[in-house]
Amino acid sequence: MKEANEPGKVVSLSSRQESTERIGDLLGAVRAIAGRRLQLLLGNMFEHVDDALFDLAEKAENNAAQMHYFDGMREVRKRRPIVERSYLAQVSRELTALSTRAAPLPAAASPAGPVELSLVAENELEESLAITSMISKNESRLARDLFAVNQRLSVICGGIKIDESTNPVAPAALAQAFRQAMRELSAEMRVKLIIYKLFDRYVLATLEELYQEINAELVRAGVLPQLRPEVARGETPAAAAGATATAGNKAPADAAGDMDHEAELASELLHTVRALFSARRAQAAGAVVGGVGMAGAGGHGATIAVPTANELLGALSVLQSQLAAGPVPSAQSADPALLSRDVAQLKEHLLGQLGALRGERPSQVSAIDEDTIDLVGMLFEFILEDSTLPAEMQVLLARLQIPYLKAAILDRKLFAHRQHPARRLLDGLAELAKGWSEESDRDHRVHDKIKSIVERLLHDFDDDMSLFERLGAELQAFQEQSRKRAELAEQRVAESARGREKLELARRRAAREILDRIGNQTLPPLIHGVLARAWANHLVLTILRQGEESPAFAEALRFVNEFIASARPVNTTEDRRTLLRMLPGIERALRRGLANVAFQESDIERLLGQLHAYYRQQLGETAPDASTEDVALPIPDSIQPLLDTESGEAETESLPPAPAGTDGSELTQVEQLKAGTWLEFCPTGDAVTRAKLSWISPMSGRYLFVNRRGLKVGDYAPHELAAALAAGSARILPSEPLFDRAMGAIVDRLSQAAATGTGDLP
Repeated sequence: MKEANEPGKVVSLSSRQESTERIGDLLGAVRAIAGRRLQLLLGNMFEHVDDALFDLAEKAENNAAQMHYFDGMREVRKRRPIVERSYLAQVSRELTALSTRAAPLPAAASPAGPVELSLVAENELEESLAITSMISKNESRLARDLFAVNQRLSVICGGIKIDESTNPVAPAALAQAFRQAMRELSAEMRVKLIIYKLFDRYVLATLEELYQEINAELVRAGVLPQLRPEVARGETPAAAAGATATAGNKAPADAAGDMDHEAELASELLHTVRALFSARRAQAAGAVVGGVGMAGAGGHGATIAVPTANELLGALSVLQSQLAAGPVPSAQSADPALLSRDVAQLKEHLLGQLGALRGERPSQVSAIDEDTIDLVGMLFEFILEDSTLPAEMQVLLARLQIPYLKAAILDRKLFAHRQHPARRLLDGLAELAKGWSEESDRDHRVHDKIKSIVERLLHDFDDDMSLFERLGAELQAFQEQSRKRAELAEQRVAESARGREKLELARRRAAREILDRIGNQTLPPLIHGVLARAWANHLVLTILRQGEESPAFAEALRFVNEFIASARPVNTTEDRRTLLRMLPGIERALRRGLANVAFQESDIERLLGQLHAYYRQQLGETAPDASTEDVALPIPDSIQPLLDTESGEAETESLPPAPAGTDGSELTQVEQLKAGTWLEFCPTGDAVTRAKLSWISPMSGRYLFVNRRGLKVGDYAPHELAAALAAGSARILPSEPLFDRAMGAIVDRLSQAAATGTGDLP
């Protein structure tokens, strides 16, 4: 027998001549490395627990919450040594027991196996989800180093299978051991969840160094020195190499700090989904007598190998070609219930097709493939139920289920990375579809583009993931072109609305200035008529052309003062001299002002003639003539009065009172709307209309809405929009990407099923 500790020599792992002492020595070395490193990591974690709980206590929303955190701190300080000893002892026992195993433990019996979630209390469910999520995340991240440890431990133990669920130093076993040790703490669940988060960050996140040291020690002992880690399906060698380089060049904490926040959130969400799927399988397994699940159904004792990835992809390609060869359904011809049933039953169709290809129907697929099939199925169920998408678009996008299932099997990162090309393509299609309507797409450009991309995926996608990127670039170019075209129309609509509002504000300002100067005086009809129509319009034009702060506007207002003063009775010689001094200036100003509002010269002369007659009467040069008061003013009909000539009140639009039935919540929603938000309007008896908020007037606060082509659909005052939301004749469409909304809905659905113990399958 060759000595394992001689450099460059390989121990024969299949040989039964390996002594018990030799196995004990190697496992003892692994146990010593694990014990030393885990003790340091756990100590470092507990130092951070104290700081974290203190910070949370300082920021607590009330005294009760603060006391919970302080109580947790005291409990951790008191029980920390016991928790540490319990944890390290359990890990050591599991490593010691490894050599006595003749076969791998069943997952349900192993303390390091999947978390079983049955009908448990809500707190225990939270704890189980936290544990399962951190296990899933770290198993995926550490797959390469962990694979090597598993293989070498398997060799040491005589060839028994060691995997992520049975390896005592794998994330699953370490997390479960810590959960067991945490039973020594009498702390609230909120405190425990914080500790679990820190355990994930300061222990599990740093396991690379532990695995690398174990591998290095076993390689020195001659255990599989030439072992090359496998690349997991869905991970390209380049990506794996990049991940390894990153892990080797950065401390885990630094790498986590540099991670893009959105990608981290998406990854966390996916790990939660995986944990919930695992919990659902555990529930299903517990409900079957003897632990026989789907694999045993109809098997009659014979074991049928689960399909490989290539078999799955081949069967899906057959189903895809059948779908592509069939007719394209429309919203009118498609039965929504039938579509939903087809989406939900894809797994059954897939197993049937595998049976046709194999000659025997498999009763199950691997756990990870089953999760992927269910996750894609739930995604497309969400699409068919999502009222954000028009029915016609739901039917089109539902045809993508098989291509997206193939993509998810080929590349597991599809659901974890928000920037994945396939994910971005589906989000882009959904965003384009959100604003679609037959009215706004009369030329069918949007419908045809979406249909074209769907059909190209159905006909062309086999295993070339770059197709998603190419189609995504094509869709982005189409959206950019459409956006530019729509922006031009939007600008014209907004400029038109802005012009109308400026005119209305100018009319109001002019009317207010005149009314303020008239006050309680009763003016002769001639004077009032000139002010209410001709001069009021001159003021409006002056405001629009030169502004309210201009000298011209100030001069126009001085004329109003003098014109009103010229109507006062002339009782004294001084009054007569004052009026005579004002008249030349009044005439000059009138000529300029009337010409500004497009008076004809003949009309100006006629009006001045009427004023001359009136002023002669004022000065006592002619006898008063009542008939002159009824003479029509020579003012063009195009010049409308801004003041009611009878009451002297301003003839400007006033805002209607806020209708009953609205409350502050709808108005708050309206105030939080941003340009680019889509709404659906469904007035009673009218067709449903989708419109985008294009512009909010800074002057009146009105909200302008346009369709996909940038054409005006309507404009609303804030209280009008709030009333429509309250009445249900308008609703705000979500702005979050489709994938994010779908994943959130899937987590809610699975969490609810886990909490109730129903384990409903999609």
